[in-house]
Amino acid sequence: MKRILLSAVLLIVIAYLAAAVTVFNRKPEGQVCKEVKLVIKDSVYAGFVTREEVVGLLNKKGIDPLGKTLDLISTEDVEQALDGHPFMRRAECYKTLSGSLCIEVHQRIPIIRVMPDKGKGYYIDNQGALMPLDARCVPHVVVATGNVDKDFARRELYPFGAFLQKDPFWSAQVEQIHVLADRRVELVPRVGNHIIYMGTLEDFERKLERLYTFYAKGLSRVGWNKYARISVEFDNQIICTKR
Repeated sequence: MKRILLSAVLLIVIAYLAAAVTVFNRKPEGQVCKEVKLVIKDSVYAGFVTREEVVGLLNKKGIDPLGKTLDLISTEDVEQALDGHPFMRRAECYKTLSGSLCIEVHQRIPIIRVMPDKGKGYYIDNQGALMPLDARCVPHVVVATGNVDKDFARRELYPFGAFLQKDPFWSAQVEQIHVLADRRVELVPRVGNHIIYMGTLEDFERKLERLYTFYAKGLSRVGWNKYARISVEFDNQIICTKR
């Protein structure tokens, strides 16, 4: 008898919770969009996208949510309209019970500015995608110059740039990446009047680790401007050319 009574109470509780969820999540019929709430993510790292630009892009696509019935507004249409923007990585749109349309925009974060010998310049973002240079603001990122094509930028420069972005020391130290005609790489540092010759970017982490040790134990004693060229191309050695 107790088991039957307990089962009956449990069924009543489940039914009540299901009904409550349905009632509280039910949007009033004919509810009008009163506000468009826009959140632009990653603004600390990039300022490419503004509220005015998002609203203008939606209007250009014929999407003006304010004053329209929420049931007639397609969140998928809003997301698709914004996803094509070159500086937006992702857009998410949803409706609230209070009658607001919320849009969250995730910006692309550039990590390298590429200025090749041939063709137009562009950015590489932290996902390995290419972005045009015609941005409203210019971020302070490492510059890559020389013999750079887009395939080399994606395969070689992107992993190197992602490493620089995450490493506080090398992010501050490396000012320029110069790609030579044979696809070997030189680095121009911010501190020290020398050129760092990497060779290829293969095993770049180990090469920079050796260079960091040399900075700490060698250049700190003899001076940062003693050498004109420091090569870390070959394993287990550093070759320096005096000025």
